[in-house]
Amino acid sequence: MKYALLIYNNEAARPDPASPQGQAVYEAYAAFTEEITAADVNRGGEALHDTTTATTVRIRDEELVVTDGPFAETKEQLGGFYLVEAPDLDRAIAIAGKIPGAKYGSIEVRPVIDLG
Repeated sequence: MKYALLIYNNEAARPDPASPQGQAVYEAYAAFTEEITAADVNRGGEALHDTTTATTVRIRDEELVVTDGPFAETKEQLGGFYLVEAPDLDRAIAIAGKIPGAKYGSIEVRPVIDLG
């Protein structure tokens, strides 16, 4: 079964990517990605730009309503995701626990519906 591992963190608290701390975070993610790829459970994933670049789309009264920014204000924002293959939720949770962002944010584990 596929699971989406949604990575949430506080954008304001993230280190500058050019700083030594930011480089360490990048290297930790690269190592994690290599690990799950070597284990043949990586099915994709991407990092996302900050929520300041987001656009929210809704239909209200048959009209398209477009709003700058994310849908809701939260303490943590969706920063990226991995899509992994795991035999069960316990294994997906174990994989999620290795994501570097779990140390300072949270990882939401969600089963993916197979529509095929």
